Amino acid sequence: MKKFLFVLVLSIVSFTVFSQEFDLGVKGGVNFSTLSDASGFSNRTGFVLGGFIGGKFNEDWGGQVDILYSQQGAEFDLGKFNTDYITIPAVLKYYIAKKINLQLGTQLGILIKNDTQQTVNSLTTKIDTNNFDLSGVAGLGIDLPLNLRLEGRYSFGFLDVPRLSNGKNAVVTLSVGLSFL
Repeated sequence: MKKFLFVLVLSIVSFTVFSQEFDLGVKGGVNFSTLSDASGFSNRTGFVLGGFIGGKFNEDWGGQVDILYSQQGAEFDLGKFNTDYITIPAVLKYYIAKKINLQLGTQLGILIKNDTQQTVNSLTTKIDTNNFDLSGVAGLGIDLPLNLRLEGRYSFGFLDVPRLSNGKNAVVTLSVGLSFL
C-alpha cells in the first residue's frame, strides 16, 4: 500500500511539473455494475462522486488520476451484493481530436462498505469479500465548453470480489465533471 501511495503522489507531482495544461475538478455520475465470471447476477445501479487531477503533456497525450466514492456490486435472487469502494483510477489519455480522448489505465479499489448477504432455506449469511480490488480501465472523454467534462468508462476487475467464489467487478461509469482551472 505504501508503494501505491508513493506512485500516486509521484503521478500527481508529475502532472503538475510536466503538463502543458493542468486540470483539477470534481465529477459525479452513475455506475452500472455486476460481477463477471459469476452466474445469476444482474446489474446494480449506484452513484460515483469525487475529484480528479490531470494534465495534457502535449497536443496528443495527457493523463488523469481520480479519487472517487463508487457504489458497486450486483443484484441476485438469494440476497444482496452491495459493495462500496474508494476507487483511484489512473488513466493515460490519447486525444483523437482536439476535445475527444481515449482513456486506458488501471484502478485500485479499497472496500469501505460491505453489505453482502445470502439467504438459503431461511438462513442468512454474510458473504466474505476481499478488501481490495484491482481493475483495468478503458474509456472515452469529451471536453466541453464551460470547463465541463463527459466521460464513459468500463472497468474490468482482475481479482475476485467474493473470497470463496468467482466474480470480478465489471462496471460501466457515466460521469460529468467540472474543471476549476
